[in-house]
This record gives sequence, C-alpha cells and structure tokens, in this order.
Amino acid sequence: MNILKLLKPKAVIDYVYSDCTVRQAIEKMRNHGFTAIPVITREGEYVKAIAEGDFLYFMLDNNIFDIRGLEQYSISEIPRRVRSEPVSVTATVEELVLLAMNQNFVPVIDDRKTFIGIVTRSDILQYCHTIIKENKERENGQ
Repeated sequence: MNILKLLKPKAVIDYVYSDCTVRQAIEKMRNHGFTAIPVITREGEYVKAIAEGDFLYFMLDNNIFDIRGLEQYSISEIPRRVRSEPVSVTATVEELVLLAMNQNFVPVIDDRKTFIGIVTRSDILQYCHTIIKENKERENGQ
C-alpha cells in the first residue's frame, strides 16, 4: 500500500521552524495540546521532532525557570534526546509500524529530503485494524 493514503500533508498540520524561539515552540505545542511537534528549516527540510521532555531537560540544564527566559534560545539549540526518524515517501506500511512503536507520528520526506507531512500512530493502527478485520471476514466467509 502507498503510505500517501495515510499521510497528513504539511499544509494541514502544525510544525515549527528551526530558527523560532523555544518559547514560540512551547506556546504552539501548549495551544494545540501536542506532546511533540516536527521541526523543519525555512527551506522545508525535516530537522527533528521535539517533545515536551526535551523542553523540560533544556530548562533544567540551563537553570531557566521563567518562560520569558526561553525567548533568547532557538529551537536548534535544544539537543535531540530521542531520535524521531523520518521515512521516505516510498516507505512501506511495515516500516511505519516499526517506527510508530516509539514515535507518536512518523515524519515523511520526499526524495529531496523535503518534509511533506506526517503519518500518525493512530492512523497506522486504524489501517492495521481494518486489514485484520478484512482478513477475519474473508476467513469466516469461506
């Protein structure tokens, strides 16, 4: 199956640019209720995903206890604790499943390494559920 059927395109999801401030990223995540968000360059290249824990560790490591103190730091300064690996647009559903075991979403890039969207864990699980259900119905129908 083509993973594009599961893709939430970049145009309909939220992400942050690698040059935005840590405060801007935290506020975007908080306003939307995210636990993680993709980070891309202004040219559209996928950089990483950043999670709530990354912000917490960054603040603790730098003795920052006020959100205003985060305005002087760029997202690019936050170290990557957990790797959120992207997949190529030509990836298989099996590859998505393996990555989704440890990621809330799987970033998707094209052949030029440009970020084109995400596939969420819930969409992958829904797809797997549908396949299992169809297989059971075929088995029971025979």
